[in-house]
Amino acid sequence: MDVFAIKRPSPALFKYYVLSSFLFGPLFFVPLVYLHFRYQTMRYDFDDEGISMRWGILFRREITLTYARIQDIHLTSNILERWLKLARIQIQTASASASAEMTIEGLHEFEAVRDFLYSKMRGVRGGGPASLPVQSPSADNDLAVALREVAAELRAVREALEKR
Repeated sequence: MDVFAIKRPSPALFKYYVLSSFLFGPLFFVPLVYLHFRYQTMRYDFDDEGISMRWGILFRREITLTYARIQDIHLTSNILERWLKLARIQIQTASASASAEMTIEGLHEFEAVRDFLYSKMRGVRGGGPASLPVQSPSADNDLAVALREVAAELRAVREALEKR
């Protein structure tokens, strides 16, 4: 599954929007108009730096998150979403808000996207612990010698202060 190829939500998301708008009874068309335009304009962009999500016609909204800012990822789905094989990926950052910074909805590949985001936020590919340079044993010895010298100097300063 190539996450970078995901650009639009699944058509099942619009089915979900239609079915959920019927909760408004005879006024079902009011939220349906908004949800129709939201679905038609929703775009995702996954790249090497982060995620971007945008939607809207009159009030255009765009959210961009770098992988480094991601703190937590949640998958949520209600019974209707599970029936349509959909889930929402809620991405939280270290912002002051208690709610999710970005909610990616309308994807059948939600588990693959979640795993991809976890690997990016943990730095598995590039920039993570696996890519740190390995120090040679002589570098470790040099560090130990430098730390011993610093400890000896601190000991001498402490003794000089105690004599006063």
